[in-house]
Amino acid sequence: MNDPRMHDPEAKKAMDARLARIEGQVHAVRRMIAEDHPCESIAQQLAAARRALDRAFYEMVSCMIREEPAPGRQGRTEHAAKVAELLARFG
Repeated sequence: MNDPRMHDPEAKKAMDARLARIEGQVHAVRRMIAEDHPCESIAQQLAAARRALDRAFYEMVSCMIREEPAPGRQGRTEHAAKVAELLARFG
């Protein structure tokens, strides 16, 4: 089975926009630290960035699940095993 890829141009565009927002959040956190903002405010922004990264991860897992498995029972079994491995490793 091939490694799933994000082929849909709209999905790629949406993921890129999501990652750009996360990048902006991280930049803002760095600025908050440099400007000596309260730790609680920084922690709140870090938690928001972490949640956004989690959502990006879940979208990538969703992409993998939607990928068409190879025909037949073995193809479906291998596909399910690959998704399970990904979740066990990174989830």
